[in-house]
Amino acid sequence: MTNVSAIKSLATPPAASAGSNNVLRDIRPPVEIPNGWAWLLWLAAALAVAALGYWLWRYWQKRRNRPELTVKIPAHLRALRKLEQALDLLHNPREFCILVSDTVRWYLEERFDFHAPERTTEEFLYELQSTSMLTPDQKQSLGVFLERCDLVKFARYEPREPELRDLHAAAVRLVEETQPPPPAAPGAHQAEPAATPAAN
Repeated sequence: MTNVSAIKSLATPPAASAGSNNVLRDIRPPVEIPNGWAWLLWLAAALAVAALGYWLWRYWQKRRNRPELTVKIPAHLRALRKLEQALDLLHNPREFCILVSDTVRWYLEERFDFHAPERTTEEFLYELQSTSMLTPDQKQSLGVFLERCDLVKFARYEPREPELRDLHAAAVRLVEETQPPPPAAPGAHQAEPAATPAAN
């Protein structure tokens, strides 16, 4: 009996026994070891991405810090717009005259470098007499205009609508008469005088 059990134990391979740890496994595939060129390509790609990110950041900073370009509206156009808005105040003579006279004063200061807004009407008219930028008729009509506005602003004079429209028309006329001449069209030139015939 002992011989039979001994033969059975010899016939059973050691790998098949329950408590055995000697199990055969498959061969692992070969491990790919990257060469030096692959590392260089990865490094170059990372540097390119970083450079692009830096460039985009600088571009955004410049755009954010760049002042916006604004188109400067000429003084006479701004004055005419304000005078047009003043017509909405015809029902309130005092506010109307304040806006109209202030618009004319600011326009003259910007157009001719007068110091109109800071001065009283008397001071301004005195300075006006010494300038050659306005014609004598313009100086006179401006003086009358400012004095009539002062009557409404300070003396509580209550003019009717036709008188207010007359003041408005005087202000518009002054701005239109003193606005700078339009720029010459490109390529436009003065006509040459006709040539005189040669003497025989």
